[in-house]
Amino acid sequence: MNSDEILSIFKRRGVLWPTAEIYGGAQGLYDYGPMGSALKRRLEDAWEAWFVGLSQNYHRIDAVEMLPEAVVRASGHLDHFADPLVTCGNCGTVIRADELLEAKGQKDAEALKGDELAARLEQLHPPCPRCGKGPLGPPRAFNLMFGMEFGALGKEKAYLRPETAQSSYLAFSRMWNIGRKKLPMGIAVIGKAFRNEIAPRQTLFRMRVFTQAELQIFFDPEDYPSEWKAFGEISVPILFAEKRLAGAVRPEEVSLRELVEKGYLPPFYAFHMAHTYRFFRDVLGYPAERIRFLEKNERERAFYNRIQFDVEAELVSLGGFKEVGAIHYRGDYDLTKHSEGSKTDLSVTTEGGKHLTPHVLELTFGVDRNVWALSDIHLRKDGERLVWSLPSYLAPVTVGVLPLIPKEHGVLAQELADALRSAGVSVTLDESGSVGRRYARLDEMGTPLAVTIDGQSKQDRTFTIRERETKEQRRVGETELLPLATKPAVPPWGCLAFR
Repeated sequence: MNSDEILSIFKRRGVLWPTAEIYGGAQGLYDYGPMGSALKRRLEDAWEAWFVGLSQNYHRIDAVEMLPEAVVRASGHLDHFADPLVTCGNCGTVIRADELLEAKGQKDAEALKGDELAARLEQLHPPCPRCGKGPLGPPRAFNLMFGMEFGALGKEKAYLRPETAQSSYLAFSRMWNIGRKKLPMGIAVIGKAFRNEIAPRQTLFRMRVFTQAELQIFFDPEDYPSEWKAFGEISVPILFAEKRLAGAVRPEEVSLRELVEKGYLPPFYAFHMAHTYRFFRDVLGYPAERIRFLEKNERERAFYNRIQFDVEAELVSLGGFKEVGAIHYRGDYDLTKHSEGSKTDLSVTTEGGKHLTPHVLELTFGVDRNVWALSDIHLRKDGERLVWSLPSYLAPVTVGVLPLIPKEHGVLAQELADALRSAGVSVTLDESGSVGRRYARLDEMGTPLAVTIDGQSKQDRTFTIRERETKEQRRVGETELLPLATKPAVPPWGCLAFR
């Protein structure tokens, strides 16, 4: 299924649509409808349960989205958070320079900086993707942050946060003092981030306003929980940087234990890589063969990262593997920089009396990107019907209630729908069209269970239920229906590591 087909379904079923659609839309901006909002909440809840639920000392906060200039100056975003752009001298189109080179098959484009990038552009002379002509001007850095002036006189400078991570670093000292004063300590944020993308594209994959779920784990790299070393005998699909630059695309199954024993990864990183892999495979239901961890080498990864593997899913609608998350070992960069910028000591003393500036392991997850990935991977055609085979605990609507003849069975249907809602079940009451058409709508929305009310229902309070995946139908009583509706499937939370 291509991206236009998915976007058409999203609009039709109330998942999302372009912002200001009646004015022609706005590039890189999308609004979520009722189905999309519900799916997004369930996705965020699943992420929070899986990652923040790892420890009693991990907490989610809700932080403001605007940062004073001093914060982004100290973090390095004011100087380094930029993409290289070129401008077409013929049509005036602005294009990301590295994307031009990637289109010419340059696999190391992301690693090229400054004069190297200019020299490669001069060597290959890529045409303007819009007019096919040029010439293209020299590359220049374009900072992606949205700046603003505030205060009564407009003399104060602030920026919309370009990532949620900074909110956790700013909260570290306060959270340490009000919490258990124990490492590891985790601070999670699920919220909006803002980037003035040069060329928003691929719908939810390069947006100007988007939602991130990020967990910053503050820890002592020399003394961390023994559970972090107990990641089992698990292999994960990895595409190493060296092999990718040599032309490889498919990952190889690699034992995490072997990588640790060889000194390639520290145990704490391998533990979280295993936990992250299980989230995408077991909770979101992405097939193992469509997941890979993409290693970024020293030239490609963010300047503050010591180790970086991006989590990518293979998406047919977007032509290949796309980033949906990442694991970053950021060292002590962030707390050190904010200590210097704020003139506040962010070092701590542990229970054992050790004094240190904690290191940070960041687990980052693109919420919007995974809404799209859930559609690419789980939307399927079954003959003439279209089925969104979402895991039941992620489905925006759990139960569809269908009165066979609305005038005769509508009252009982409404009564049943109200009872299910009172029990915490997400319900839609659909009275329009034939039952077959209503089933089709529910399949397309990912609703796992349909309940039909008919004449017999009025007599004995039994109902026909239909399962989304199998289309099997059977008659159940009211007492049997409620457990089926409230727990259509149990998410596999069983391998949470410690509490």
